[in-house]
Amino acid sequence: MTLPALFYGFLLSSLYGTAFHFWTGGKGLQLLFYLLLAWGGFWTGHFLGVYFEWTLASLGPIRAGMGTIGSLLFLILGRWLGKRDG
Repeated sequence: MTLPALFYGFLLSSLYGTAFHFWTGGKGLQLLFYLLLAWGGFWTGHFLGVYFEWTLASLGPIRAGMGTIGSLLFLILGRWLGKRDG
């Protein structure tokens, strides 16, 4: 994988994390939490796509479709598990 591909993957997943933060009305440190979730989900989805040879919306060496699905799943699951009552 090339350096520009890694940069593009982090840029795309950062966009997902930031958009999710603003969409849910997050505060302060939640932005960092959502960025970490989006990065982890994107690369998990990407590597699962590589492993199983799924090419949903691939952009060069990046499995962007699987990365997007992974990011969204991690973000939704992380928001649900990270909720605090009160």
